[in-house]
Amino acid sequence: MRKIISFILLGFIFIWTYNLFINNFIVLEEVEEEPYKGIIEIGDIPWNNISKGNHYRWLQERIRFFERRNPGVYIELAPMDWDRFYDNINNSKDVDEIPDIISVNSNFFDFNILEPLDEYFNKEELEKFKHHVLKSVTYNKNLVAIPIGISTNVMYINLDKFYERGISPPVNGNWTYEEFIDSLKQLTYDSKGDGIIDQYGFIASVGANDYNIWGIILSDGGELINPKRMEYNFYGEKAIKGMEKIIDLKDKHKVVPDYFGIINEKDAWEMFYKDQNAAITIGGAWVSNFLEQLYGSGNGFNFDIVNYPIGDKDLPVALSNDIVSYGIIKKEDSKKTKMCVKFLKYLTNESNQKSLEKIGLFTVNRGIKDMYLENIKMKKIEESLVYAEYIPFIDNWTEIDAIVQEEIRKAILGEKASYEAIEDAKIEVDKLKNQN
Repeated sequence: MRKIISFILLGFIFIWTYNLFINNFIVLEEVEEEPYKGIIEIGDIPWNNISKGNHYRWLQERIRFFERRNPGVYIELAPMDWDRFYDNINNSKDVDEIPDIISVNSNFFDFNILEPLDEYFNKEELEKFKHHVLKSVTYNKNLVAIPIGISTNVMYINLDKFYERGISPPVNGNWTYEEFIDSLKQLTYDSKGDGIIDQYGFIASVGANDYNIWGIILSDGGELINPKRMEYNFYGEKAIKGMEKIIDLKDKHKVVPDYFGIINEKDAWEMFYKDQNAAITIGGAWVSNFLEQLYGSGNGFNFDIVNYPIGDKDLPVALSNDIVSYGIIKKEDSKKTKMCVKFLKYLTNESNQKSLEKIGLFTVNRGIKDMYLENIKMKKIEESLVYAEYIPFIDNWTEIDAIVQEEIRKAILGEKASYEAIEDAKIEVDKLKNQN
C-alpha cells in the first residue's frame, strides 16, 4: 500500500513540475509573429459623384495616423482611373506590381482577384456594419470589400419657386406620386408670356451608371436586382408600371422638356442650379453643401431636400451606387494581407467614421447616430439612407447596366413602348448571362 501511495505521489510531483517549469518554458519559447513591415500601395479610383475628390485629403490624414501607430509600415496612395488599373492588371507579369488595396464598386471587372475577407472579421465586428451595406460588398457569399462610407440620391427642390407659385412643399419630405405630379404641373409654365414653356417642374439625366430616376421607376415594387438571388430582375408588371411613370412625365404630363432622356448630367444640373429653369432635380449628398454655399454667397436660392415620391411600395425608394469600399488583391504574403485588413478596419473605427462628416459622407457603422447634428439638410439625407438600395457586386454589371439604361432611354424618347424596352433588356441580359 505504501508503494502505491509513493508511486502516486511521485507521479503528482512529476506532473506538477512539468506544468510549473517545463510547460511554461515551452510557452515562453513561442514567439509572437512579427507584423508586416514595408510598403502598401492603395490604387484609389476617383469617387467624384460622392465627394468631388475631397476624400483624398481625408484618406491621406488617416494614412499618416496609421503609419505612426505601425512603425515600419508605409502606405502609398496612388490615384488612378479604371482604364489605368485595368491596364495594370493585364500588363503585369507579377501580381506584386498590382496595388495591394483597390477601390471597389459594382463596376469592378473581376471580383475573383479580390481576397475573401470573412476570416479576418469576427461576428461582433461584422455586426457593427449596416447590414444592407455589408451585403452589397459581398460576392458569391464572400465579403470581398470593406465599406468605408456611403451616400445616396435625393430630390432637391427650389423652395423659392414653390413659394412663388403658391405650392406647399411635401410635409416631412414625403409625397405620393400623384402629389408629386400635381406640383410639377404647377411648376411648369410660360414665364415670359410668349407662348413658350420655359420653366419645368423636373429635370434629371438618364444614362449608364446614372441612377437618378430609379427611385421613381422602383416606387411600385419593381426590382433591378433581386436581393436574395443576386440576379437581374427588372421585368414584370411592377417594372412596367414604374417605367410608365417616367415616360408619363414627358408624354402625358409634359412637366419635363422635350430633351428629357437626352440631356446629360452636367446640363441637367446646370438647368436646375444655374439657369433655374427646373424646380426639382436629383443628386448626391455633395449637392446639399454646394447649394448651401451658393445660397450663403447670395448667388443661389432657398432649397430643401425631399424623398422620392411614394408609389405602391408605400415607402420612398432610392437606388444608388455610392458606397466607398476597398478590396485587397490576392497575394502570397499573408502578413501583408493582414496589415491591409488592419488598415481598412482602422478606417471604420468610430473616430474615423465620425470624421466623414468633413467630406459629406455617411457612416457605415449602424451604431453612430450623432453626425450632422448642426446641419439640418445633411441630417435629412442621413435619415433617408434607410430607403437606399445599393447596387450589389454581380458579374458583368457594367454591361447589364448599359443595356437596361439604353432601353429606358429609348422608351422615354418614344422609340419603344415600356414593355418592349423591358422585354428587350431582359433578352439581352439573358444572352450575356448565357455567354458566361
